[in-house]
Amino acid sequence: MIKDILENVELEMASTIESFNDYLLKVRTGRANANMLKGVMVDFYGTLTPIEQTSQISSPEPQQLVVKPYDRSQIGSIISGINKADLGLNPMSEADLVRINIPSLTEETRKDLVKKVFKELEQFKVRIRNLRRDANDQIKKADVTEDDKKFGESEVQKLTDKFVAQLDSVAKAKEKDLMSI
Repeated sequence: MIKDILENVELEMASTIESFNDYLLKVRTGRANANMLKGVMVDFYGTLTPIEQTSQISSPEPQQLVVKPYDRSQIGSIISGINKADLGLNPMSEADLVRINIPSLTEETRKDLVKKVFKELEQFKVRIRNLRRDANDQIKKADVTEDDKKFGESEVQKLTDKFVAQLDSVAKAKEKDLMSI
């Protein structure tokens, strides 16, 4: 029973790390990255669709993204979707594609992005701690010996420490990436 609780909480904590990594992929670093557009929704014939399902996204240059729609008639809705995503990007229509020049980040913008990353980091740490609390509650309610309960709680704490350290490590790496010119 304790083993099942530990396995579940470990999977949920790992999922939280993946979510944080996905968030970090969307944070601008001053270099073009197709993942910057991940999560952008486009009105595709009346249905909101992820941009990666409607177009091919590439980065031909370090400061530029090119979005080539599978259907040229969708260029307007692609530009609209990128603008609505509020990513601070300025898409431009060219013949059968959309070109996005990625502006260089100023020192002030870099610092603001680092602040946002660390603010989001705190939210993800809270998620991990909530998972710990839920797991400990399940362990306390479990029909097992006191020794097993103590063991389970200590294992949950070890998992919590491990995953919080991973979050910190990933955030520090992103900070280093953002602050390098």
